[in-house]
Amino acid sequence: MELIGNTSSFLEFVSQPWHWAVSGAAIALTLALLTWMGRSFGVSTTFKGICTLAGAGKRIPFFDINIKEEYWRIAFVLGGVLGGFITANFLQSPEPVAISEATIGYLGTIGIDYPEADSRGMGFVPTEVFNFTSLKGIILALAGGFLVGFGARYGDGCTSGHAISGLAHLQLPSLITVIGFFIGGLLMTHLLFPLLMGI
Repeated sequence: MELIGNTSSFLEFVSQPWHWAVSGAAIALTLALLTWMGRSFGVSTTFKGICTLAGAGKRIPFFDINIKEEYWRIAFVLGGVLGGFITANFLQSPEPVAISEATIGYLGTIGIDYPEADSRGMGFVPTEVFNFTSLKGIILALAGGFLVGFGARYGDGCTSGHAISGLAHLQLPSLITVIGFFIGGLLMTHLLFPLLMGI
C-alpha cells in the first residue's frame, strides 16, 4: 500500500504545471552536453536520417549520409514522441495551459473560446482547423507539414537547430534565420491565421 501511495504522490507531483524555467534549464543542460560531445542540437535533420534509413540515399545523393552518425538524434526524437504520448495520456495536468488574458481576449475576437474548465488545456486549439474530420483540416495539416519539413531542410535547420544551438554558438546565419521565424510568426498571427479562420 505504501508503494502505491508513493507512486500516486509522484504521479501527482509530476503532473502539476511546472515553471517554464525548468524546461529552459533542461534545454541549456542538453545543449551544453551536446556541445561538449562535439554535436549540434536540432530535430529536422532527423527527417533526412529517416529518409536515408528508408533507402533514399541509394537514389538521391542528398540522402546519402552516414546514418550511424544520426542514430543518437533519431533516438532523441523518438524519446520526445514517446514522452509526449506518456504525458498526454497518463500525466495530464489538473489545470489548463496558462495563457495570458490578452491572448485569451484576442482568441475571442477571432471566434475561439478558451474554456478555463478544460483540464486538458486544449481550449486554445481551434478544432475547426486542427482536425482530420474535415477536408479543410486535412489540407491545412498536409500543406503545413510540407512547408515545415521543406522549409527546415531548405533553411538547413529548424527552430531548435537555429534558435537554440545556432544562437548559442553565435552563428550569424542562425540569427538571420531566427529573425525570419519571428517575422513569419507575426505575419501568420495577424494576417494569415485570421484568413484561415474565415474572419
